[in-house]
Amino acid sequence: MATDGLFTRENLRAALAAVCAETGLDHAGASLLRFTNNAVFRLAHDPVVVRIVGSVSLRHRVRKVVRVARWFAEQDVPAVRLVEGLEQPVFVGDYAATVWEAVPKIGRQPNAGDLARLLRRVHSLPPPVLPEWDPLDDIRRRLGEAEGLDSDELLFLRDRCDEVAARLTSLEYALPRGFVHGDAHLGNVIPAPDGPVLCDFDSSCVGPPEWDLTPLAVGVSRFGEPTARYRELAVGYGFDVTRWAGFPVLREVRELKLITSVLPIMNSSPEVRPELLRRLRDFRIGDTTARWSRYT
Repeated sequence: MATDGLFTRENLRAALAAVCAETGLDHAGASLLRFTNNAVFRLAHDPVVVRIVGSVSLRHRVRKVVRVARWFAEQDVPAVRLVEGLEQPVFVGDYAATVWEAVPKIGRQPNAGDLARLLRRVHSLPPPVLPEWDPLDDIRRRLGEAEGLDSDELLFLRDRCDEVAARLTSLEYALPRGFVHGDAHLGNVIPAPDGPVLCDFDSSCVGPPEWDLTPLAVGVSRFGEPTARYRELAVGYGFDVTRWAGFPVLREVRELKLITSVLPIMNSSPEVRPELLRRLRDFRIGDTTARWSRYT
């Protein structure tokens, strides 16, 4: 199944049908829960979630996702679980997919204290064999297949990646290196009957735990999330990343990710374009206090 370089809701649904045919599942009536880096479908007739990578340049991460999910299961970490008995990942033409047990929609809404406890647990474990932390890699890959940005905007983003990369090399971290979730915000902690569980292991790696404390801190400044929410994380974890000297660099990396996350689908999902361009404008002029809206 070829995509001709386009990732749209139409060809992703065709890919869903092919993945379900390959795995013996029923795609009829599936609901699209999310479509940014991945298209996430919840099936109507099976307690299953199918996650299809929405970018050719990021397909390489899918085997790592499977490895982390299996490691979490071995370590009894509260996290989403792969459907057993299937060869995973599932590859169909240009697409790569993973198939997960759907988490029952039961349980209280997770809070920052839950995230702190989960992070303390996974950070304390001896990590499996994973790639080293390289937070700019996915940004550069997205720039390589960007839709709808002019050459000046692309040049600015590439140059800024180079500048930030140089600053990253000079950081001295306060916490011991280890397993890093890579995208640790409350959107990646979901309610479950026995308590909140982690999901989304695309960015997992071995690196500085400070990175996992950065998203909530940036969420306060960029999305207007309650300051008390970040304080709950910092107190629960036992470390305030915003008081660490290297935080401004990690904040800039996080903002670059927030800007570029939808670049590969900007033409096929034009509704994200105004917000992306607004974020990019604020970033270019150095406005670190402007509020952003979530991509929908």
